[in-house]
Amino acid sequence: MPILAYDLTGRTAFVTGAGSGIGRASAVLLAEAGATVHCADRDAQGLHETATLIKARSGTAHTHHLDVTDRTQLAAAVATCERLHVMAAIAGIMHTSPVLETREEDLDRVWSVNFKGVLYACQEAARRMIADGTPGSIVTMASGAVDTGGPGLLCYGVTKAAVVQLTKTLATEAGPHGIRVNAVAPGWIRTPMTDRHDNEAQARTESFMARLSPLGRVGEPEDIAHAVLHLASDASAFTTGQIIRPNGGVAMPW
Repeated sequence: MPILAYDLTGRTAFVTGAGSGIGRASAVLLAEAGATVHCADRDAQGLHETATLIKARSGTAHTHHLDVTDRTQLAAAVATCERLHVMAAIAGIMHTSPVLETREEDLDRVWSVNFKGVLYACQEAARRMIADGTPGSIVTMASGAVDTGGPGLLCYGVTKAAVVQLTKTLATEAGPHGIRVNAVAPGWIRTPMTDRHDNEAQARTESFMARLSPLGRVGEPEDIAHAVLHLASDASAFTTGQIIRPNGGVAMPW
């Protein structure tokens, strides 16, 4: 049983990108904290596996096989929640290409998932919370790429920077309704999205990132899930418009 401030018993959370990685870890942890979790992803098998994990730990999970870039699908799924207390908009994709080789279709594809998908989730959540009079928490997923940049990260970094601006803007607009809006900006996390399917190259990258960190390691999805839980819970009741950076100390912006 979580300590009182982190107890989500009786609350409902909606998690996009719940089929794997950070989304899965967050859905499982929110359920362990007592929330009824609605898991959304375009990966049907991943969704099933996440729900199975939650139920095996005596949690409650509902699944929604959908594409976050389709506002209608997302709205219909959110409408199935009896009430909504937490939205964790985690779904995202990675694309790397040098600036001079980036195509319009590359940017459009990443923008649709990483920004529009988050925007739609935030809009649906805020509308529902305001209509129901439910003070709630919206958690978005930014990235350490916003602070550090890096070759090949134009599409990904631009969309994550946009998520940061969305988070801050919505925090000012939703705050009077008792809705908090914050972002998590992870460092390098070992997930299926960062796995390039080249074991040697992956090992070199992880070794390099671990050396950059004062803690001497790369992150795991559970490291980010704990940040999501913090922002979803009453432990962050006076926190809004903020960017939480669980990155192992790789970047330390003011």
